[in-house]
Amino acid sequence: MTQVRTRFAPSPTGFIHLGNIRSALYPWAFARANQGVFILRIEDTDLERSSQEAVDVILESMQWLGLDHDEGPYYQMKRMDRYKQVLQQMLDQGLAYPCYMSTAELDALRERQMANKEKPRYDGTWRPEPGKTLPTIPEGVQPVIRFKNPIGGSVVWEDKVKGRIEISNDELDDLVIARPDGTPTYNFCVVVDDMDMGITHVIRGDDHVNNTPRQINILRALGKEPPVYAHLPTVLNEQGEKMSKRHGAKAVTQYRDEGYLADAVVNYLARLGWSHGDDEIFSRAQFIEWFNLDHLGKSAGQFDEAKLRWVAQQHMKTAGDTLLASLVREQFARRGLALPATLQAGDTLNSLCALFKDRCATTVELLDWLSMYVGEVTPPADELAARLNDANKPAIAALAKRLATVSWDKAAINQALKDTLAEFSLKMPQVAIPVRLLVCGRAQTPSVDAVLALFERDVVLQRLQKVA
Repeated sequence: MTQVRTRFAPSPTGFIHLGNIRSALYPWAFARANQGVFILRIEDTDLERSSQEAVDVILESMQWLGLDHDEGPYYQMKRMDRYKQVLQQMLDQGLAYPCYMSTAELDALRERQMANKEKPRYDGTWRPEPGKTLPTIPEGVQPVIRFKNPIGGSVVWEDKVKGRIEISNDELDDLVIARPDGTPTYNFCVVVDDMDMGITHVIRGDDHVNNTPRQINILRALGKEPPVYAHLPTVLNEQGEKMSKRHGAKAVTQYRDEGYLADAVVNYLARLGWSHGDDEIFSRAQFIEWFNLDHLGKSAGQFDEAKLRWVAQQHMKTAGDTLLASLVREQFARRGLALPATLQAGDTLNSLCALFKDRCATTVELLDWLSMYVGEVTPPADELAARLNDANKPAIAALAKRLATVSWDKAAINQALKDTLAEFSLKMPQVAIPVRLLVCGRAQTPSVDAVLALFERDVVLQRLQKVA
């Protein structure tokens, strides 16, 4: 059985967004599910628009999402000698030919065809055929190289997403595979790369579907059978437009900076065009175990930030506290904040993550919760005024007195609260809410004894003094 070999082949011409990276996720998952090889190939032949910075962002985005490649990155610009070798081979075998038609002649031809309501296409003027006399080669003109596309018949393939696709060869003219300066064109480079790298499955966006029949014909001319193709429907933004930078898409790395867990983004992206029954939340290992090409969606996936947040919340709940603590440290560093010594000690940061993670979709939100342990808090004055009164002020002072001497853990703090409530005949919210406001700066938190236990005792007592 042939080993599965897939590839992700981005062009480094701009920043990479979620719609782009999904074209890496599926071939990566398919390779992993089949103990195959996942190859990264950088298609950098557009010299004007390609940049090293864009390459770095692609690598950084893939690394963050854990989409590790087994081979590469290969760069097309470093493979020019190989492309020229195959071009020469095709010329020698009569599979390609030089065409001297100028741009002006081509434009005039197109205009005539359109005036006659014909499809604009190259008419084969320079295509050598038995018994045909070619025009005289014009002086000083560098030719393009064209592929000799088969005449008659069809190109047929069973697309794993779109089903059977059949294109008549008469619809396809002789494709330019090298420019006048000798540089090969995109469609030609892709074919040579897929051939040399032994690609068995091409999983890519359906904006490439028009290239596929041409690529299949070139591959077959070179004596190779084409890979299996799966053309993924577009990812749309929330307004129903194709996801793009122009339409407000965010770079993949921005989701990292906003504190989303990589596994949550992988889970969400996976469901933007593939499904496993009704399963919405799954681990990376489950995704790899379940992934196949038979359950790819046929309609466009639509990005939904609210759904991403919900998926992210589910992953936060089950994330390990040590992992979350390390990500919170990164968020502190990103904000240029030093992590207080009290949070560096022992398992305090892990315990804080365990306590607050259920309320968060991102590690940035987790950091916001933890800010009460890091710096001063300012309770909303109107809320504090509404919650503090003559009935509970003495109770809070008495609670502070008890907290000064109890052992500093959740159970002892809980007992001190209960004793205070009993002494003043008050209900829990009458004391717990103003205590939260004073100590945490907010009225809603997890269980007040658990929250207080993770503060230093001195900080709690100092903040409760504000009641006086």
